[in-house]
This record gives sequence, structure tokens and C-alpha cells, in this order.
Amino acid sequence: MRNRDDRQGQRNTQNGGGTGKNGKKSKRRKAPLWAKLVMTFGVILALVGVGGLVSVNYFLGKLTNNIQTTSSVLDSEGNLGNKTVEAGKLPKGAMNLLMLGLDTRTGWGEGESRSDTILILHITASHDQAYMISIPRDTMAKIPADAKMNFPGTTARINSAYTFGSQKGRGWQGGAKLATKAINELTGIEFDGVMVIDFNGFKGILEAMGGVHLCVDKRMWSSHYVVNKGKVEYAHGADPKSPPRNALWFEKGCRTMQPWEALEFSRLRHSTNGDYDRQRHQQQLLRAMAKKASSAGIMGNPAKVGKILQAAGKSLKMDTHGVPVDNFIFGLKGLAAGDLIPIKTNNGTYAGNGSGAETINADTQALFDATAADKLPAYLIRHPELLISDATGASKS
Repeated sequence: MRNRDDRQGQRNTQNGGGTGKNGKKSKRRKAPLWAKLVMTFGVILALVGVGGLVSVNYFLGKLTNNIQTTSSVLDSEGNLGNKTVEAGKLPKGAMNLLMLGLDTRTGWGEGESRSDTILILHITASHDQAYMISIPRDTMAKIPADAKMNFPGTTARINSAYTFGSQKGRGWQGGAKLATKAINELTGIEFDGVMVIDFNGFKGILEAMGGVHLCVDKRMWSSHYVVNKGKVEYAHGADPKSPPRNALWFEKGCRTMQPWEALEFSRLRHSTNGDYDRQRHQQQLLRAMAKKASSAGIMGNPAKVGKILQAAGKSLKMDTHGVPVDNFIFGLKGLAAGDLIPIKTNNGTYAGNGSGAETINADTQALFDATAADKLPAYLIRHPELLISDATGASKS
């Protein structure tokens, strides 16, 4: 059973906020809840203050009218959903949401996409704080058998679970189901919601925003773009292991990136830390998007708000464990004043098993156990080194 007594937290450890003199909390500008929608693949919305209830319903419709939903992931045989809460009801305590970001490349057919971004969002029992935990995409894991899919089970990289599940016409529902089974097997975590988004869908959100400000903390090259005669072009063909002569380089420094640049930045992985830098870039992008979304230039422009939410809705596919999408969103309104805190796995480095495969180290398994038991904030108090500091790549609005 879940322990709901976890109001403890690391709210300000890496964000620079906290308690001021005389024990009073220092004032810090919070991103509105609808802005965190953009950060968390579209799970949350609160637009009170932009025009009252009528505006809230209008903007909620902009989001939810385009979202594809299913109940075949969490409520299928094996019941991958939170067993302490009846399906169709939102938990009053802590929650775990699984977010799958798809890598879908030009020319790929149905059943070829992989969930190259696997992110767990743990929301504390007080619903005022959330943690982002990335699972390395190349982790060798057990992909469980599924009789209805006629899938015998195998051991493979965990990002392939989505591929196996989506084949033979099963689409995103089958992919999300098998990926969720594999992640539950690996982590022991039950989920209150599953979100799927093709990362190319983020481009529409970024375009509606007008780009975001990001900081590049180390020089890295892109394996997806090259520069020919001064023009940036998509690099067709095999994914290179070393930079070609005309590689596109991301130089150190902070600047506002165009939508395609910001998206590509979130995919960079050719560095000493490989996929762990990529995970950090993705978390950094999500935080930058929320910060931009909460800026005066966006919040004061209802037309832009509508475009952003419409783009987000078109990009999303969800299983909310039987809870209507609008109820699911409003049920998380307590996060409006909260923070999203990025967490390291495997100490931010490649954890090999000596045979060329990636594994989960003991500290990360303990992190998963604490998350499954709703004791994550207390665990992080004892292990602050797992928090990712803004100093490693802070972003500005």
C-alpha cells in the first residue's frame, strides 16, 4: 500500500528559492499551472485570472478537444494503474505519471517509433511539488510477455518496448501498454496516468511560443543536421558516430533558440555523458518552455495561449485511468504554485554491466523504490546529489 505522508520536500534546493529572514518564505514568481502543461506533455491546466470561468472552459476546450484518449493501457489485464484508487477517480494523495516521448523519423512506417524519452513525473501527496525522473533509453530490461498481443517477451533496450507493442496495427495504444508494463517491471511503480507525445509535436508548441531561451553548457554537435553553403539542412542517411566536416555545432552560451534548434538541442547526445546529457537537455527544454509560457508576453496574449494549448492538444495521447481529461487536469490545480524538479539517474553517467549493456545502478533502484513507496522527497533529503542544479544549464525567459 502507498504511504501518503510525504509532505517533506526539496522544493528550493536547486531553484534558489527558500525561506528568508524571520522564517518567512521568500517571494518567487511561479509558473502558472497551464504553463506546466507545456512542460509535462499537457497534463495540467489552470487559466483563472486570464478571464474567469468562461475563459478557463474555452482554453480547456482548446487543449482537450484534440487529445486522443484510451483506457487500454492502465486498465488492461494486469492492471498497471494505481491499485489503491478506483479507476475513474483521481488520487487525493501522491501520483505518478508516465510520459513517453517518441522518436519518429522521416520515412519510418507504423510500428517503427521508439520511446526514446521515458520520464516519470512524481507528484507529492500535497500536490504542490513534482519531480522529473528520466529512465535511460538504452537500459537493458525485461519486456514482459503479453498474451493478447501474442508477444512472447524478451530482454532488450527499454525504448524498444513501445516499438514491439505498436506493431501489427496496434498503434500507440499497444506501444504505450507494453512500454508501461516494461517500466512497471523495471521500477515497481504504478501509474495514475500515461502520456504519449511525438517529440516532433513539440515543434508546434515551440512555434506558437516563438522559441525559448536556452543555455548550452558544453560544445556539442548534431547528428541530425549539417551545414551546406552556410545553410542548415536535415542530414539524411545513417546516424554518424563522429562529427562530419559540415556538422552543425551548438556552441557554449545562452541565447534564444528557434523552435527547430531548441528541439534539436533536446536530442544532442554526442558527449562524454552521452544519453545523460540528452536527458538533462530535455528536462532543461521543458523547464524553459514553462518559463516562457509564464512570461508576461504570453500570459497577456490570450491568442498565443490558445495557439499553444491547441498545439499541445494535437500532440498528446493519454490514458488517465478512467478519469475524464478535464477532471484529470483540474484535479491537479494544486501544482499551480509548485515546482518541477529534475532528478539524476545512474549519477548522471553511463552505468554499464561490462558486456556493452546499460543497467540501473543500486542508487537508482533505491530511487525507484522510494518513488513507488511515495517516499521520494525524504529520500532526496538524504541524497541531494541526485538533484540537477540549475547551474548545469539554467534557462531564462
